[in-house]
Amino acid sequence: MVRHNHATPRGPIVVKYGGAALGARVIPSVVEGPPPDQLLAEIAALQARGTEVVLVHGGGPEIDRALQERGVVTERVEGQRVTDATTLEIAEAVLCGTLNKRLVRACTALGMKAAGISGEDARTLVARRATASDGSDLGFVGKIVSCDPTLVRALLERKILPVIAPLAVAEDSTHAYNVNADLAAASIAAALRASAFIVVTNVPRVLRNLDDPDSAVDHFSPDEALAFAATDACRSSMKPKLVAAATAVRNGAAASYVCSPKEQTIASALAGDATIVT
Repeated sequence: MVRHNHATPRGPIVVKYGGAALGARVIPSVVEGPPPDQLLAEIAALQARGTEVVLVHGGGPEIDRALQERGVVTERVEGQRVTDATTLEIAEAVLCGTLNKRLVRACTALGMKAAGISGEDARTLVARRATASDGSDLGFVGKIVSCDPTLVRALLERKILPVIAPLAVAEDSTHAYNVNADLAAASIAAALRASAFIVVTNVPRVLRNLDDPDSAVDHFSPDEALAFAATDACRSSMKPKLVAAATAVRNGAAASYVCSPKEQTIASALAGDATIVT
């Protein structure tokens, strides 16, 4: 069980944006920067109206690209990236440096005050070494054991958008851990007692059958979501997203929404265009 410190009243909207959904929208290689991103523009509009928003990003494809450029072979166990010291160094550079700062610049260009941090800062996320279910060593892959949202809340109080990279610090603070971005965002959403946790992915809803678009799920309870996530029907990257959605609600968030990018992603999700976990 993850411990959450400093309980607060119902709070901000926490958005997890990354992986296939993030894509090249805000991480192009051109120097002049990206075109306006619809989700970031929506967050800017919400911030301008006084709504508190927290943005947690992923970056798996960018890490894969950086590892390939360095000639580092990626090994995965049960879908998790085995993270040795070199891989951790590259992941930290990509997540906390390149990608995080590109997102901050994109937010600033839309008129927002934004600050890029990671879960390491102020011990926002603390983790201990994780292992695969078969006992395999995953290296510097961590399981989150506590979340302290003090720094995040301080930024929100000053009308600054926190842009958070999904890394955690070890319990003894001697090194970082690579942690799942969906679960990192869920921990932050729960600790902040978020009014909504929005998981933006590349599908509009969770499907009970990936081959049947009519099998979309409109609503899960947390228990139902976790039960479905444990089945073979819930595949690939949807498993951690659904577990994150359920975990956030179990631990303090009001509701979770699994959705795809749209012209008004957050508004559409809150209006019901999503798989909702409550």
